[in-house]
Amino acid sequence: MSEVEEVNTIKLATAGFDARFPNTNQTKHCWQNYVDYHKCVNARGEEFAPCKQFFRAFHSLCPNEWVSKWDEQRESGNNASNFDV
Repeated sequence: MSEVEEVNTIKLATAGFDARFPNTNQTKHCWQNYVDYHKCVNARGEEFAPCKQFFRAFHSLCPNEWVSKWDEQRESGNNASNFDV
């Protein structure tokens, strides 16, 4: 008989529409999702479902170089945003 091949599917999705950011340039949308994610994690933990939505959104919108730079700044305490809730 025929062998059944296991197919791994990957679902790719981008951040949905956010009325706060109606313009084409999504830089502020990227930054806001990054900040919201870290505030959410500080308040609720990484396993909280809405936090995962912020994570997916900023990973979809933000260039990896920006995220790396912001992570380094946040860890050293030099980031411009307040991540406390």
